[in-house]
Amino acid sequence: MVKRFAIMLVGFILVVGALGYYKYTQIMAGMAKGASFVPPPDAVTTARAAEETWQNTINSVGTFAPVQGVTVGAEESGKVVAIAFESGQPVKKGDLLVQLDVSVEKAQLAVSEAKAELAKTNLERYQKLAGSGAIAQSDMDNVQSQLKQAQAEADSLQATIDRRTIRAPFSGRTGIRQVQLGQYLSAGNPVVTLQTLDPIYLNFSLPQQELSRIHAGQVVNVEVDSFPAEVFEGKISAINSELDASTRNVDVQATLANAGEKLRSGMFAKVSVQLEESQKVITLPSTAINRAPYFDSVYVIEQMKDPQGKSYLGARQQLVKLGPTRGDQIAVLSGVKAGEEVATSGLFKLRPGGAVKINNDVMPENKVQPKPRDS
Repeated sequence: MVKRFAIMLVGFILVVGALGYYKYTQIMAGMAKGASFVPPPDAVTTARAAEETWQNTINSVGTFAPVQGVTVGAEESGKVVAIAFESGQPVKKGDLLVQLDVSVEKAQLAVSEAKAELAKTNLERYQKLAGSGAIAQSDMDNVQSQLKQAQAEADSLQATIDRRTIRAPFSGRTGIRQVQLGQYLSAGNPVVTLQTLDPIYLNFSLPQQELSRIHAGQVVNVEVDSFPAEVFEGKISAINSELDASTRNVDVQATLANAGEKLRSGMFAKVSVQLEESQKVITLPSTAINRAPYFDSVYVIEQMKDPQGKSYLGARQQLVKLGPTRGDQIAVLSGVKAGEEVATSGLFKLRPGGAVKINNDVMPENKVQPKPRDS
């Protein structure tokens, strides 16, 4: 009985040992295969770092304002009997805009002019008789007074008529009219806005530390959302004599030619003041930057060697110091040399020393002045 039990125990141990050895060989074979596994290279797009000369600029935002702009209003009360302009129409200085009712004043003016004419005739007659002594000096003085009074009444009525005849104070473009035919206007009621748009002012502000770098006559480049494909050029025409005490900013005014009147008062604009000095920088597409809370880096693509000494194309992570950006480009102040090839997309899947495959069929944008279709 004991002999049979011993035989069974030995047989069980042999079976378990055989199964364990078989499983051990499977595990070791799997580990050996895993150790020899090489992951496929990651596909990336690349660009070469280029050395460029960037002119230094100061960027800001501003608002356009007219060289001359007013809201034309009524100086006298009265009913509107004629409107001589259309909304948005260019007008010249002195052009009639709105005529208020002056029928009563014109009738009174005719009476005053008739009185003045009669007084003038009487005065001429008295002057002829004055030499013979037939006319007393008091009568002469009375006739002269009547003439002056009649002329003053006529001038007063003419002034009232002129104030009720609303004309353009300067040449410009009208806005949307705010009166209707037959409407009664009180003194001070608005009629229409009038603005001179060529040239046009651009008002913006800069921090006080930039005050020493700007001066009158400096060139500014301006972009507006309404015309994304155009850059408008102007010059600084005035710098405010004082700074804002709350923001420590200085107000600056530039003047731009606006022959086509594309630029309008109140329009928002992006301003770039062109400075005289320039600097050489290494530029890369902004998509090449791998940003992190404590440092920024790029992946430089170069030839590497694996542990067996075999050469392959891999990614080396390199810390960089960044400078200003312009459009899709960013300046790299240190960390990358001109001519080095850097990954510009697919950065999220890269690892230091990992193999890569370059596929530049579709490249990210890399323009100094990008013009997105949906902006």
